[in-house]
Amino acid sequence: MPSTRIETRRGWLEGRQAELLEAVQRALVAGIRIPEHDRCIRLHELPAEAMMVPADRGPSYIVIEISMFRGRSIEAKRRLYAEMVRELAAFDIPARDVKVLIHESERHDWSVGGVALSDVELGFVVEV
Repeated sequence: MPSTRIETRRGWLEGRQAELLEAVQRALVAGIRIPEHDRCIRLHELPAEAMMVPADRGPSYIVIEISMFRGRSIEAKRRLYAEMVRELAAFDIPARDVKVLIHESERHDWSVGGVALSDVELGFVVEV
C-alpha cells in the first residue's frame, strides 16, 4: 500500500502523464510485489524555475518518493530501482535522471477510513 509522489519539470511529458503513472505502477508491482489494484500515485509537474537539479541532468529529470510500510528486503528495493529505470526508459529518461527515495514507516503510522492499518488485513505480503 505505498503512496508515491512523482516530481518532474513541466512540459516534457507532452500528454503522456497517464502512461507515466502506469509505468511507475508496473515498477511498483514488479519491484515490491504489491497487488495491481493497489494504486496511489500522484504526479506533480513543476515549472522549470521551481525545480533545482544537478547541472548534468536532463529536462526529464524525475524524483520518485515512495512512502511504504517497513519490511521490504534490500533485494526487493534493488528490484524496484531496476524496474523503475527499465520502465522509464520508454520515456527516454536516462538512468542517471531517475532518483528514487523510499520513506518507510510502521503500519500503525498509516490510516485509511479512520482505522490504523496495523488493524487491517492487507491481503498481500509486505515482507518480500
